[in-house]
Amino acid sequence: MKLYFVRLVLVTMLATTLSFVQVLAQGNKFSTTSGVTRFSSETPLENINAENKKSQVILNSANGEIAIRMNMREFVFPNKLMQEHFNENYIESDKYPTATFSGKMDNAPDFSKDGQYDVSAKGKFTVHGVTKERTLKGKLKVEGEKITLSSNFEVPLTDHNIEVPQVVFVKIAQVIQVKADYVLTIRK
Repeated sequence: MKLYFVRLVLVTMLATTLSFVQVLAQGNKFSTTSGVTRFSSETPLENINAENKKSQVILNSANGEIAIRMNMREFVFPNKLMQEHFNENYIESDKYPTATFSGKMDNAPDFSKDGQYDVSAKGKFTVHGVTKERTLKGKLKVEGEKITLSSNFEVPLTDHNIEVPQVVFVKIAQVIQVKADYVLTIRK
């Protein structure tokens, strides 16, 4: 009886594993609505940091397509006045409420194999109503039904027509450092 039970458990585990691998091979959509995107502006006079914990990401494992969307008003600053200036004076969040990236991985890994991979995605990056072709590089880690994606990149303000008044020009970096950390799970 014990041997029968052990065989049954092993066969069930094997069947479950094979089913999962087969589903991944067909391509799943992985997603999150709680991705973390941070940015920083560092100058000799002032450092500005903000964080958005509600970035939305969808990744299709069948073709390596990825889409990222974030509400600009979800960026939280340590100082409410900075947050207000960011939304009203620089990003103009009422006029341009979201930032997006939509693209495809150049070197999508085998999503059925656990591991860490260097990846890059080429696509359209839109901030402040201006869309630019960009290639974003990062790390992707596959752990079963979970994918962790991280990237560091720069956003020059002039690329997206973000104007900084002369009076605060020395307090705001002209190239913003962005760090993205997303944990994606299979969409059910």
